[in-house]
Amino acid sequence: MMKPTRFRKVLLIDDNEIDNFINERMITSSHFSKEVIVKNSADAALDFLRGLNQQADYPEIIFLDLNMPVKDGFEFLTDFELLPDEIKNTSKIVVLSSSISPDDINRASTNTHVFKYVNKPLSEKYLDAIIL
Repeated sequence: MMKPTRFRKVLLIDDNEIDNFINERMITSSHFSKEVIVKNSADAALDFLRGLNQQADYPEIIFLDLNMPVKDGFEFLTDFELLPDEIKNTSKIVVLSSSISPDDINRASTNTHVFKYVNKPLSEKYLDAIIL
């Protein structure tokens, strides 16, 4: 029997194409989400979110990399704060990072919009631990 899909839509934000490929495969193969939207920059992700106009379109989970060029994950979080409340209340952010810096972990974990901090690469164990 196939495992039911847990979420309708997730957004994956990472500038690394290989990480995106691996993480997208993990999300779909483990039936974590029916749909995975991949954006390779914070700005592209913010533009995508700003373009959504109904709650049914909002991703339930946003996987966010911290270390990206131009605009990093922390800058994304600052801009995310300016988005409409419906998006902020619907989309939970999971920081997905290779950083093991205690400063990064603490800074991300204390952000009101960050639901969880997990290390790359995603694994089924990490996905199973994400319970809203």
